Amino acid sequence: MADGAQPASVVIVGAGQAGYETAAALRERGYPGRITLISDEDALPYERPPLSKAYLKGEQHFSDEQLWLRPVTYYTRQSIDLVRGTVREIDPSARTVRLTDGSGYGYGHLVLATGAQPRVLDVPGAGLPGVHTLRTAQDAAALRASLATARRAVVVGAGFIGLEFAATARESGCEVTVVEALDRPLARVVSAPTADYFTRLHRRAGTELLFGQGVVALHGDSRRGVTAVELSDGRRLPADLVLIGVGVVPRTELAAAAGLPVNGGITVDSRLLTSDPGISAIGDCASFRHVRFGNRLRLESVQNAVGHARLVAERLTGESRSYDELPWFWSDQFTTTVQIAGLDEGHDSEIVVGDEPDAFSVLLFRGEELQAVESVNRSMDHLAARRILEQGIGLSPDEAGTPDFTLKGHLSRRREGPVVAAG
Repeated sequence: MADGAQPASVVIVGAGQAGYETAAALRERGYPGRITLISDEDALPYERPPLSKAYLKGEQHFSDEQLWLRPVTYYTRQSIDLVRGTVREIDPSARTVRLTDGSGYGYGHLVLATGAQPRVLDVPGAGLPGVHTLRTAQDAAALRASLATARRAVVVGAGFIGLEFAATARESGCEVTVVEALDRPLARVVSAPTADYFTRLHRRAGTELLFGQGVVALHGDSRRGVTAVELSDGRRLPADLVLIGVGVVPRTELAAAAGLPVNGGITVDSRLLTSDPGISAIGDCASFRHVRFGNRLRLESVQNAVGHARLVAERLTGESRSYDELPWFWSDQFTTTVQIAGLDEGHDSEIVVGDEPDAFSVLLFRGEELQAVESVNRSMDHLAARRILEQGIGLSPDEAGTPDFTLKGHLSRRREGPVVAAG
């Protein structure tokens, strides 16, 4: 493809949020060529966040159709060819992808949106009935069915997915124990004050949280399914449902087999291009150069998937830029929402804003620079923090530590003053 020319066709491998958004954004920008969206799931492209919340609870009137990003008629109207199948290999020299059923699709440009898959717990009994992971709609349907009859659930891993499921299971009347190898929940993604709050929140709800414990085996049999979880200290926790939530790994196998560099994800530049100018990689599977932070990241969030998709659609229709969007994340547990703006790459001071026990924000600084803000039940703080970080509005620990400081007030005072460019 000549520089600046639009490809005659685009093939997108992976029909999750990133893949769907790429196809939709291309059509929104008037791209006239053929779009093929390949999904290895027997479902229309759907939202993942409700899988651990509303869908899993089986809330009244919440159906599979409500997960869909668009109804089937949308793809017909937009001339997006939605193909169900599994890609076996990529042939960059022939610009073709081949599926396991023998079919092949040529491309002018290829977008890899292959996502990630749950990390495997490599212990005896991990394959027993009643042991689940949660990534796909099929996973959620199986987990919802198990939850309907379960009395004792054990969650292995206290990340966002594990704690969201734990909250749902408690609300369903299950006895729940969360087992975490580290010394607190969400240890890799939030600060100690926020982690401590979620420890208290879950314990108030009756959930048992065990820290500093590994899992060495799952017990049961093929008839009864899982019956117990054995911990590294020798204890056995009774369980008739186990959720493994120990993180995910990016799906990079196709890229690696095609000779594309892979390092913690499919390696792309700041424009999300691989070493092959005819192939992009986006979303959870991509390890990309982020110009705002100056280093290589792999982010797992809806916001990142959508942002990546829109950038690629812009590039393929004539507008090239580097990816510099501010990361943000959220999680809902019970009636509590935590929202995170920015990226904590190693803070050395924390300032808590807000005097309510269930509504506060934690500002994370490295030296004099604000890195990220974690807001618990304070959505206005989150919105203000995003503006402050996006616009590079200065904020020091001394300013944040003054009496009556608020993020919204700081934004209002400083937005008319000098703005320092972020990154």
